[in-house]
Amino acid sequence: MLVELNIRNFAIIEELNLRFSEGLNVLTGETGAGKSIIIDAVSLLLGGRAFTDLIRAGADRAEIEGHFRLGSRARVIQPILEAEGLEGEDDLLILAREVRRSGRNICRVNGRAVALSLLSEIGQYLVDIHGQGEHLSLLRVREHVNLLDRYAGLEAERAEMARLVERLRQVRSELVDLRRDERELARRVDLLTYQVQEITEARLVPGEEEELEAERRRLANAEQLMLLATEAAQVLEEGFEEQMSVIDLLGQVEQALTRLARIDPDMEAMRQQVEDLSYQLADIARDVRDYRDGIEFNPARLAQIEERLDVIHNLKRKYGDSIEEILAFAERAQAELDTITHSEERIAELEAEEERLLREIGELGQRLSQARREAGERLAQEVERELDDLRMEHARFGVDLRWRDDPEGAYVGDRRVAFDATGLDRVEFLISANPGEPLRPLARVASGGETARLMLALKTVLSRADETPTLIFDEIDVGIGGRVGAVVGRKLWGLTAPDVQGRRAHQVLCVTHLPQLAAYGDTHYHVSKVVEGDRTVTRVRELSGDERIEELAAMLGAPTDSGRESTAMMLAEAEAVKSGAHRSRAEIVEA
Repeated sequence: MLVELNIRNFAIIEELNLRFSEGLNVLTGETGAGKSIIIDAVSLLLGGRAFTDLIRAGADRAEIEGHFRLGSRARVIQPILEAEGLEGEDDLLILAREVRRSGRNICRVNGRAVALSLLSEIGQYLVDIHGQGEHLSLLRVREHVNLLDRYAGLEAERAEMARLVERLRQVRSELVDLRRDERELARRVDLLTYQVQEITEARLVPGEEEELEAERRRLANAEQLMLLATEAAQVLEEGFEEQMSVIDLLGQVEQALTRLARIDPDMEAMRQQVEDLSYQLADIARDVRDYRDGIEFNPARLAQIEERLDVIHNLKRKYGDSIEEILAFAERAQAELDTITHSEERIAELEAEEERLLREIGELGQRLSQARREAGERLAQEVERELDDLRMEHARFGVDLRWRDDPEGAYVGDRRVAFDATGLDRVEFLISANPGEPLRPLARVASGGETARLMLALKTVLSRADETPTLIFDEIDVGIGGRVGAVVGRKLWGLTAPDVQGRRAHQVLCVTHLPQLAAYGDTHYHVSKVVEGDRTVTRVRELSGDERIEELAAMLGAPTDSGRESTAMMLAEAEAVKSGAHRSRAEIVEA
């Protein structure tokens, strides 16, 4: 549930803080006051597309922040937060987005910066926004299958179908590659064979290059290494230019300390250290001699190493930056070569898998189609009941499912049927708005008002199975007259109605111009724009009591005593419905 929304420097909004309640929240006000801008801000917060022209003139950034209570959605959102290290406090989730004039976007979840994709992933579980043009989606036939499957709860079957179709696409793609022009394959075989042979004949060993580089340095500097090692050994053992050797000098020190320790036993430890040092120097002198004796002047070996390094460097230039990468290239080339060389066997394997997948897609598609037909009948009945409430008593609604033959399609008995990631069916919603008229495609029959009411009927039916906690309707009543405004309001409020345990099904935010609808709001906000100084700003305040009656009367176009009486009656009727009372208007007047 959206608990709090903070907006700063967004369009004509300078700074706005809104706290929403459970149930139905309605926003009213004159056109252009900023009602839809508030909804746009929520859309941006949930990962919608950002434009710098949304930033208020004179500001360098726009900022949106929303506080949400997770409720039942915690079970799907908390694992995402835990995986990203974004856990918050208790049941509260804070989303924020900042759009800078430079074009940079900063998204945050619980105060930590995240990618826009993650913000969008989390947002989809929190809010559904149904905008003014949303009913136009009903005119896009390709959307009908998604609406039907959402109603039928076929997400798992759809995911499996998408997986099978994607695997079939991969199989067919590989088959196309294997069936390419034979001359092209022959050229590819020659190239791969040469590359694999060149690398194999080099007999590369991981780590070899480093060892060769070290050996080359020793061979190239053998004379200098010999001189330095000889000098070191001479200083340690023989002395240098009539000076005593280091070992002899250290022996004199040891003798002096031995005599000293006889007089002062406390010096024995120091004498022992010098004695140990003498042994260490003797070992070092021996190692230096061995190193010197091992140095060789071997121009032939140096030439071999240079030649070997040239081979390695040439291979690196063509196949990778290291021996490991060169060997990996050879493995990939060999695998491709094997695939091409054994293409006939591979083609047979892929053709068998293609056949199997086409049959699996056909079987799953049949099951999906049957489930859709059953769900379509239920959906039609429920939508017709909703349309009856919306003063379309004679309207009939239907769901048409059709298959199209395709010689490359999935196997369904003796037929080959076209398919895609959604299955075999081409789903289309049909409607008959008038008695005696046959069912026809929605796009060719329904008027604007009828389409809006049909969309509301569908949303009402579909939302019952929807776990998204917050539903936002931005002027969904466009095309719906005031005559059915109360019905629309009752249905929107019905989406929020608590269950027997007192838990709200949804929180609803609705931007409306219909007073009959607004009367059903549990909380009523008035949005207005005022000029302060030389700037236009949006202001929002919660209405109650007489203020709410005045606003509804103004929306009704009757800011008179009789208009106020009518709006008071309108509110009383709405409260009676919400409280479960079913008294008639006459009973309310009498009361």
